[in-house]
Amino acid sequence: MEKSRVLVVGGTGYIGRRIVKASLAQGHETFVLMRPEIGLDIDKLLMLLVFKAQGARLVEASLDDHHALVAAVKQVDVVVSAMSGVHFRSHNLMLQLKLVEAIKEAGNVKRFLPSEFGMDPARMGHALEPGRVTFDEKMEIRRRIQEANIPHTYISANCFATYFVPNLCQMCTLLPPKEKVHIYGDGNVKAVFMDEDDVGTYTIKCIDDPRALNKTIYLRPTENILSQNELIAKWENLSGKVLEKIPITCDEFLASMEGMDFANQVGVGHYYHIFYEGCLTNFDIEEDGEEEASLLYPEVQYTRMDECMKRYL
Repeated sequence: MEKSRVLVVGGTGYIGRRIVKASLAQGHETFVLMRPEIGLDIDKLLMLLVFKAQGARLVEASLDDHHALVAAVKQVDVVVSAMSGVHFRSHNLMLQLKLVEAIKEAGNVKRFLPSEFGMDPARMGHALEPGRVTFDEKMEIRRRIQEANIPHTYISANCFATYFVPNLCQMCTLLPPKEKVHIYGDGNVKAVFMDEDDVGTYTIKCIDDPRALNKTIYLRPTENILSQNELIAKWENLSGKVLEKIPITCDEFLASMEGMDFANQVGVGHYYHIFYEGCLTNFDIEEDGEEEASLLYPEVQYTRMDECMKRYL
């Protein structure tokens, strides 16, 4: 089967660069949107030039230039958006509405993957303020995609390993704790942790797969379903250090939101749903519109969290 031509929007971002890498590695003709808004961001420009040297084609178009965006979309079969949805950096999810309009007008795209890559927003209708804005915006993008009858796949990638694993799920740091670690509740609620390169690999695996058409694909490989306590035990085993455990009750954790800036309040809300409520694992993947990636693609040798931790020893 001929491989699809892929356009990645947000290709210099944290997940976007891994999607570009995976697309090239899996043999797809890969296009990366180069937005004039890049301005003087030399790091992004250099990354784009590296992609070009590796075989990607750079396509210049602004999201504010509808005609140029339509022309870019017409060159490909699949569009993957990896625009940022986090509040501690840039938050651009609603700009995707312009992309949806361009895809609708172009009429040639056989699959669109909008920027999701976290918790499944369809399961987060009860989410706390102010963090629920992320899920509400993703659901609005989904609504527009489906109204326009655009073929799609939604990727639910859960927790990115680099943000959650070496720090043993501690907020406001990316480094391993040295002496003590805060435990959310009893520490036994299961979450799902994914190496970011694996997120790129599974995402590109989906784009030509009819089994993923108009479905949500959950990245939930069995060995990466772990509780906070299990992560801590892995780190203590690898490092040879025993950490002091400090439990935080649900009420204490939510009360910590008071006085925080908006981005940190969003983070606390999301951590609450993951580590107290168990929103990543408190359901079975069995409905008609759902599949699990490691079952679809058993050939992918996904990264276990021990391997992620070893980088920090």
